[in-house]
Amino acid sequence: MSNQPQLIDKVLRLLAEQNTEKVKLAITDMDGILRGKLMSFEKFSGIVEKGFGFCNVVFGWDSADVAYDNSQYTGWHSGYPDATAVVDLNTFRQVPWDNETPFFLADFCDSKGKGLEVCPRSLLKKIIGQANSNGYTPYFSQEFEWFNLQDNTEELYNGKFRDIRPMTPGMFGYSLQRVAQKNDYFNDLFDLLKKFGVPIEGLHTETGPGVYEAAITYSEVLEAADRAVLFKSGVKQIAHLHGVIATFMAKFNENLPGCSGHVHQSLWSTAKKQNLFYDNKKATGISNLMESYMAGQLACLPFILPMFAPTVNSYKRLVEGAWAPTTLTWAIDNRTTALRALPGSSSSTRLETRVVGSDSNPYLAMAACLAAGLYGINNKLKLKTQPTVGNGYADTKNGTLPRNLWEATQAMKTSPIATELFGATFVEHFTATREWEWRQFSKVVTDWELKRYLEII
Repeated sequence: MSNQPQLIDKVLRLLAEQNTEKVKLAITDMDGILRGKLMSFEKFSGIVEKGFGFCNVVFGWDSADVAYDNSQYTGWHSGYPDATAVVDLNTFRQVPWDNETPFFLADFCDSKGKGLEVCPRSLLKKIIGQANSNGYTPYFSQEFEWFNLQDNTEELYNGKFRDIRPMTPGMFGYSLQRVAQKNDYFNDLFDLLKKFGVPIEGLHTETGPGVYEAAITYSEVLEAADRAVLFKSGVKQIAHLHGVIATFMAKFNENLPGCSGHVHQSLWSTAKKQNLFYDNKKATGISNLMESYMAGQLACLPFILPMFAPTVNSYKRLVEGAWAPTTLTWAIDNRTTALRALPGSSSSTRLETRVVGSDSNPYLAMAACLAAGLYGINNKLKLKTQPTVGNGYADTKNGTLPRNLWEATQAMKTSPIATELFGATFVEHFTATREWEWRQFSKVVTDWELKRYLEII
């Protein structure tokens, strides 16, 4: 895992011509959070070829920087040493809202130069390699819904996390009125993200107070995942400049809709000229390859769900009648099923996996989609059922999704399928992190418990 000398020379020459003094580097942790540092140009020039040390605690703590007590990969027992991170020069961007500071993503590798098994971006690259070796070029994109809230951060952290005020009131889906009222913020999102190398195909309000939805322009899958990670981080930073908190929680309020992170996907030929999901000889337009891909996802979903729904909160979204699936179903252009097939032309035919929440780690969500689809192709799986007609919540004949993070994590932890798809080391580490997440939640006395039991019991 290294950069080509010609690319190194090209990038360093460009940065030198721009009189660059500092560079931003970042990786993503298990929760999809960007962890990074600012580095002098001189230091960057010295590490760009062979990599640099980055404390491996980024895979040994949770989203609140609390160290896991059940991780074998790292912990107090290891002393939290550095791991080697290698800059991917192909991810070069400049941050338009931060004085055009150069920005790069990095991957972790082991002592032999192979991708670190617990690194989300390295995992996705491994799955991409499997697809490429079978003659497939995956094209993906992710779309996100998220709530925009008035920034009262100090009040929130002073114990008032229930005093959350949306940026705008009312249920205003597809509203040009609400967009106009926050015109500067709305246009900054579209324009600045495009300059940041994260082009937006569409941006609009969703139903709910202060909710936006954005569809990121599709690309090859690694670039798609990079864009999705940088989208979430970029939105938060741009929002802050406008006095807004952007939250990608799957369900920030039990009385309002949840937020999705649907993943769109298709497989193309090695030459990238033929959409292998499209078959104009079939009435549906869906190829046999796409059917096997969907069958693989449906077969694997119960055993890989934490990669789509990684938090306790994720499962508050996956409930009946909330525009999020609960059953192992597929259909053509039906928003109540787990898989929504979108056949059309040779350029547009694709699959939308609707289980994925906005709180997902894009690298893990896309790795899971692709690995499960390839599982279906490699095992020549057939769809067990006809496409759902009507209400997907009522179609339970093929099974339902696990109901909470603990149940989903145990299914993944003990599944031979998950180990086959992602390797034993990753599954062991990832499921340990999800068990930790459940344990942290389980010991907390919630507002609901206090209101229900404090006086009456």
